[in-house]
Amino acid sequence: MPESVTGTGAVARLAALPGVRTASAVADAAEQARAAGQVLPVSPALTELLPHGGLRRGTTVAVRDSTSLLLALLAEATARGSWAAVVGAPRLGLVAAGELGVELGRLALVPHPGAEFAAATAALLDGFDLVAVRLPPGSEALARRLSARARHRGAVLLSFGPWPGAEVELRCRPVRWSGPADGHGHLEAREVVVEVTGRAALVRPVRSTLLLPGPEGTVRTVPAVPSVTVAPPVAVAEAGAG
Repeated sequence: MPESVTGTGAVARLAALPGVRTASAVADAAEQARAAGQVLPVSPALTELLPHGGLRRGTTVAVRDSTSLLLALLAEATARGSWAAVVGAPRLGLVAAGELGVELGRLALVPHPGAEFAAATAALLDGFDLVAVRLPPGSEALARRLSARARHRGAVLLSFGPWPGAEVELRCRPVRWSGPADGHGHLEAREVVVEVTGRAALVRPVRSTLLLPGPEGTVRTVPAVPSVTVAPPVAVAEAGAG
């Protein structure tokens, strides 16, 4: 289980980094951070996609082609008391994150880590439950070190884009938007196809169609279309026959 941020001294290291800002004070977040079991929960719409039905502590999960999908993975865990951090994503939309269900009061942001990317990410992995990062180009060796730290600390490391050696990889392909009705109003939902792959021993390939976002802003499964059974025609006897 991960040690608290206060116990490891990570708060002091974070406070010294330039450009750190948080949705709430990092120190307060650290003091209240707590373990939430070996598998962190995800939205019911995502449960069937992931091995163990959630985000297993100590693993690295790569999310390709969709910031919304990565945020959706953070939503349920933060809503239930886990703490998350995002490193190196200055354009992250907090409004969209909140609409997808992320508890913003449990989200720390390091938008511009610069040369301190490795130090900031390592410090956050020491005490936060989930850490999402955008890996700088040409950082394969660093990626392996950060994955090893996540395993050691019991954190979940998520990446915006590919990550060398990730245990789980999710790809998101948009299909279509729905709405507005009768040509008026706003777009209501986006249908996407999510494909999950990973190490052969851990992950079986899975594909699912989701609404991301759904009509209420959060991720939803696509409602099943009821099947229609057509009864065979019934022969009608002609009048007067027989």
